[in-house]
Amino acid sequence: MKWLDYFALTLVIIGGINWGLIGFFQFNLIAFLFGSLSWLSRVIYALVGIAGLYMISTYGRIGYQD
Repeated sequence: MKWLDYFALTLVIIGGINWGLIGFFQFNLIAFLFGSLSWLSRVIYALVGIAGLYMISTYGRIGYQD
């Protein structure tokens, strides 16, 4: 399941960068690339949110080796 960890971390990083762009420059990269609340952008937002929730589980696994 290491691939899932990397995938989720990548989505969380993308989400963090997008929020940083919104906060500093009022520029929404996801909306720019995929349209403002198009079905594809909504899927991306949902995946980023699910990945964020999944990454909470890493707190319980910190320090353990696979």
